[in-house]
Amino acid sequence: NSISRPNGTNPRISITAVCHPQIRSCTTIRFSSTATNHDTSSTTTTSPTPPPTSTPQSPPNIGSYVSGPTTHFGYESVSINEKEGRVKKVFENVADNYDVMNDFMSAGLHRYWKDELLRMTGVEPMAKAVRRRASLNYGTVTSEDKGAEDERLLSILDVAGGTGDVAFRFVDAAKCEERAKSSGKDEISVTVCDINPEMLRVGESRARKKYGSALLDDTSALKFVEGNAQCLPFADESFDLYTIAFGLRNVTDVDMALRDALRVLKPGGRFMCLEFSHVTNAPLASLYDTYSFHVIPKLGEVVANDRDSYQYLVESIRKFCTQEELVTRMEAAGFEDAKYTNMTGGIVAVHEGWKPL
Repeated sequence: NSISRPNGTNPRISITAVCHPQIRSCTTIRFSSTATNHDTSSTTTTSPTPPPTSTPQSPPNIGSYVSGPTTHFGYESVSINEKEGRVKKVFENVADNYDVMNDFMSAGLHRYWKDELLRMTGVEPMAKAVRRRASLNYGTVTSEDKGAEDERLLSILDVAGGTGDVAFRFVDAAKCEERAKSSGKDEISVTVCDINPEMLRVGESRARKKYGSALLDDTSALKFVEGNAQCLPFADESFDLYTIAFGLRNVTDVDMALRDALRVLKPGGRFMCLEFSHVTNAPLASLYDTYSFHVIPKLGEVVANDRDSYQYLVESIRKFCTQEELVTRMEAAGFEDAKYTNMTGGIVAVHEGWKPL
């Protein structure tokens, strides 16, 4: 079920290279836009770039996500300053068992949802276009371009992706491991950013076991960076694609995170959020609630010896935005053509939007 929220006219893109129709920009692959209607290496920490100084606008008829001294931590009311630390503690506790628990909690469905996110991003066909362009020696990144991130032909940021589960899908789709066998920096980069160093530790360890060290140390195709989604440690207009999977609901101020996502995206860049959402079918919703509140915390207790963390995760889903509310917040943050696609009856949804050209 794809729900589109068009805002006036939509841009139609004329691209001068073969590119996937879902992708608007590919950095140095040039395109033009005309308005028309249509139907259709090691973990690092850097200083954050200050967010834009313009006055934030509250979404109409909804208000700011955080509007007072307190906010929610699951069903509990806590101070704004306290929530970040408590969420951090949750993921410190679950880091080593995070992916195993995802399999138990979702009966493996989380793998399908992430595969669908990958398909929707169009990273695989985009990467093919980028590799083709590089092979023709148009702007290929060489070993002499160390530190020249602006030379990357496709830059992907995966926020709250510490264990690397989504990022590894991008790496595989873009064939970054194969590219690592040659010299010089890769034309494609995948950056994992997470606020929790324990999650990053697990992710980097998995990456080195899966790919070896060349991907992280030589071609720099994959990086792990510690940072806060509300004030990301990256320069303005750094990335073509921003993804966040099962992380946005844990951010203290969702509006702030959306504004900073817009800031770090290049003009024409795409934002995609895979997140637990609100079930649209009443019988399914009843079954889902029963499973969530009676089974998932018990699984956390048995498998990870941590009932409380998984109780929070269940509660945090119920406190998060509805599908329509998140679309409204994305539009208020400045994204164009915001829409969502429900999966598994609305248990999860993918929200997407574009940074204006």
